[in-house]
Amino acid sequence: MGTLNEDYLLVAAIDFGTEYSGYAFSTRDDYSRDPLKVAANTWGAGNLMSLKTSTCVLFDKNKKFHSFGFEAEDYYSGYALDDEHHDYYFFRRFKMKLFDRMQLKRKFMLEDEMGKKMSAMDVFSACIKYLKDHLMKRCQRNLPNTIDSHIRWVLTVPAIWNDTSKQFMREAANKAGIIDEQLMIALEPEAASIYCQHLPMTRLGITGGGFVPFAPGSKYLVFDAGGGTVDITVHEIQSSGSLKELYKANGRNWGGTYIDIAFRNLLADIVGNDVMDDFQATQMMDYIDLFREFEVKKRNFKNDMTERINFKVPIALNDDFKQKRGKNIKDHIKTKPQYDQKVNWIGDKLRMESGVAKGLYEGACDSVARHLKSLFSEGQVKDVQTILMVGGFSESPILQDIIRKAMPDKNIIKPADPGLAVLTGAVIYGHNPSVIHAGRYTYGVKAKVYPEAKKIADYDKDVLCADIFDIFGHLML
Repeated sequence: MGTLNEDYLLVAAIDFGTEYSGYAFSTRDDYSRDPLKVAANTWGAGNLMSLKTSTCVLFDKNKKFHSFGFEAEDYYSGYALDDEHHDYYFFRRFKMKLFDRMQLKRKFMLEDEMGKKMSAMDVFSACIKYLKDHLMKRCQRNLPNTIDSHIRWVLTVPAIWNDTSKQFMREAANKAGIIDEQLMIALEPEAASIYCQHLPMTRLGITGGGFVPFAPGSKYLVFDAGGGTVDITVHEIQSSGSLKELYKANGRNWGGTYIDIAFRNLLADIVGNDVMDDFQATQMMDYIDLFREFEVKKRNFKNDMTERINFKVPIALNDDFKQKRGKNIKDHIKTKPQYDQKVNWIGDKLRMESGVAKGLYEGACDSVARHLKSLFSEGQVKDVQTILMVGGFSESPILQDIIRKAMPDKNIIKPADPGLAVLTGAVIYGHNPSVIHAGRYTYGVKAKVYPEAKKIADYDKDVLCADIFDIFGHLML
C-alpha cells in the first residue's frame, strides 16, 4: 500500500450501500471555509427522489457493464416487459454477500436475479467505477481541468465487516481505477460520528443547555442503521478531538431491507410464494414499481398512525394469481382469518390496517432493542449515556420510537439528515484523516519454520501457512 497523496484538490466519497448508493465531494477550499459544505447528486425514479440511487447493476449477455441504479432497474424492467431480459445479468442487494460469507474468496461468484453467475469482483468494481466516473463528469462541469490525480477517494464500509471483506472492497476500487495512493477506507459509524461532531446542536435535535455530546472525554454509542446492516460501536472523544473506538463494532442484518422482505413475505403469505416468484420473474417492471411505491409509503410510517395505508398494486399480480388459483385475490383474502378486516384488496389497491403495517417492523426493531439492552448491560458500555442514531433506516419514526422506549434513560441524538451522515462524514475524514484515532495493532512473533500440516492453498492457488503468528497482545495507538 502506497503513501496517501497529499497534492489533492478535492475529496470524493462513495457510499456503496446494500439498498442505495451515492457519492459526495468537496474541494479543499470549500472544506477550509465550511467542512459541511459538501455536494451530492440527486437521483430520480418516478415519484421517488433521493440523494442516493438504487444499488442495482445491469450487464449485457457478454457480461459487459450496461447501467447502474434506477436506470438499471428501468432498463431491465423494459427488457423483461418485452421478454428480452433472459440474456442480461441483473444484480440487486448483493452487498450483503460480503457480510454473509465467512470465508470470502476473491474469485467467488454472485448470482443475479435469474440465478446466472458472474464474478463478484467484476460486479463490485463495475459499480464503483460507474459512481467514480459519474462523479468525475459532474466535477468536470464545474472544474473543467479536474483529473484523476487531483482527487482523494474515500470508500465507506460497514464496521462489522471482517478484514477480508474490507480488503475485497479495496481491490474492487483498485480495479475500478482508484489506486491505493488516492484511496482511503472509512468505517461507516466513524464517518457518521465525524459528521455529527461538526453539526450545530440544533441540527442534532439538542435545544437545551448543559448537554454537550462531543466534548473531550465524552462517550457515546453509534447506532448506524443502513439498508442492509445495523452497525453498533462505542466511541470516545479524545482531548485532541479525535475519535477512539472503545467497543468493537457489532450488529446484524437488521437494516431497512428487512422491512421490504417482511412486506414481500406478507404478500407471499396472501397469494403464495410461487405466485410472488413468478410475478418477480415475469413482471419485473411491475415488481420494481410495487417496491418503489412501498419505499415512498414506508418513509411516513409512524407508531401513532391509525389510518389504513393504501398501496397501489399492479393488476398483473391479481391476473397471475387468478390464472394459477382460478379466483381473485379480493375473494381469496377473505378466506384467511389472520387478515380478516385487516387487509383488503380492491382493484389495484391494497388497503392495510395501520397495525399490520407497523407489524412489518417488529422483527428488525425488536431484535435491535434486545441487542441494545444486552450491550448496555456490559461493563464497557454501562456508563455510556448517549445513543447517536445515523444511517438511512434511522430516519424511520417507528425505529426511533422503539429505541426511545427500549432505552428511556439514554440521550437519543438523531441529526436532521441521518441518511447523509456517512457520506458527509467520509468527505470530512478524507480532508482530515487525523480525526480518527489510529487503529488497533496486534503484536507478536511469527514462526521461523512452516509445518507442512498447516500449509494451505488459497483461492488463487498460492501456498500459505495458517496459525504461525504467536500473539502477545494488542495496542491501541
